[in-house]
Amino acid sequence: MRYCFLIPCYNHGQQLGKVLAGLSQYQLPILVVDDGSEPEQASLIKQAVAEQPLAQLHVKANNSGKGGAVITGFRQAMKSGFTHVLQVDADGQHDLQDIPKLLDASEKAPHAVISGQPQYDDSVPKSRLYGRYVTHFWVWAETLSFDIKDSMCGFRVYPLAACDALLKSTRLGTYMDFDVEILVRLYWRNVKMRFIPTQVCYPEDGSSNFDALKDNVRISWMHTRLWLGSLPRIPIILLNKFR
Repeated sequence: MRYCFLIPCYNHGQQLGKVLAGLSQYQLPILVVDDGSEPEQASLIKQAVAEQPLAQLHVKANNSGKGGAVITGFRQAMKSGFTHVLQVDADGQHDLQDIPKLLDASEKAPHAVISGQPQYDDSVPKSRLYGRYVTHFWVWAETLSFDIKDSMCGFRVYPLAACDALLKSTRLGTYMDFDVEILVRLYWRNVKMRFIPTQVCYPEDGSSNFDALKDNVRISWMHTRLWLGSLPRIPIILLNKFR
């Protein structure tokens, strides 16, 4: 088992340096995917990566969305011989002190997805919080279970073999719909999942790439696809639950 960190990054040059500094204590390779950032931000990202010996940068010419950046990171990590990636967002929301918990859980269940289960403080925007509850409802309906405790947290350990097999057979959304869709589709493939409570905050100087209109439309369309896709799977889902 070989682990690396994966950071999809789009215009988060100011925040990335702090995230990389926080990760450096774990002495694992770090792959940063610059998802077509604007020139000034791209320069800051390049500088932040250059200051960390364990970090390397992959630059995409055009923005493809968070999911597109993560998929690119999966492929780059596999080419480098890694078996697992621990995804961390570039905006500084994740509690990096919980990384040992995620890694320990992954080592005990190497074929499982290990995900953070956010515990929010007062900094979370209420619109984002309520939106998560809507997505939780649909995910529970699409999987006929409460097994997926949180489907939107980008703080995860992915087993690359399972992700690669899925991506070879299915085209996933490549924006903010990605985090949800990959979990549901991996669940349909009987990939085990474990959720680790973790604190999530929204820094005062932070910025979000979430587009309230476009990303909500994408997420709504994704749930439509998943719901329709779940209907013929209902007998298989029920059978697997009682095995």
